[in-house]
Amino acid sequence: QVQLVESGGGLVQAGGSLRLSCATSGRTFSNYAVGWFRQAPGKEREFVAAISRSGGRTYYGDSVKGRFTISRDNAKNTVYLQMNSLKPEDTAVYCCAAGLFISSITVYTRAGQYDYWGQGTQVTVSS
Repeated sequence: QVQLVESGGGLVQAGGSLRLSCATSGRTFSNYAVGWFRQAPGKEREFVAAISRSGGRTYYGDSVKGRFTISRDNAKNTVYLQMNSLKPEDTAVYCCAAGLFISSITVYTRAGQYDYWGQGTQVTVSS
């Protein structure tokens, strides 16, 4: 069982930045590809970003491309989501997800591809 813990959420003004972290323990994190998803009240869950096991490949949802950056430090068992130029429409609960995949270079963008999920962290962007 993989336990994921998100942190770094909070309240920020539009145009500001936040860095989210997704940490796990007790597992070889480099065996897991990771994705970030978000869900705002009354809306469907939305893909935000994904990173391959090796960290060499990343992929972003259209709404965050150019503003968010996903990265990982496998030595620290942590994946990060740097969020810049935040907008009120970025307000949501952000969850990280992990999956045990054979490929070290593939990114996964569908929620159903992931087996493990964190509880989420709230991000609120004020206008």
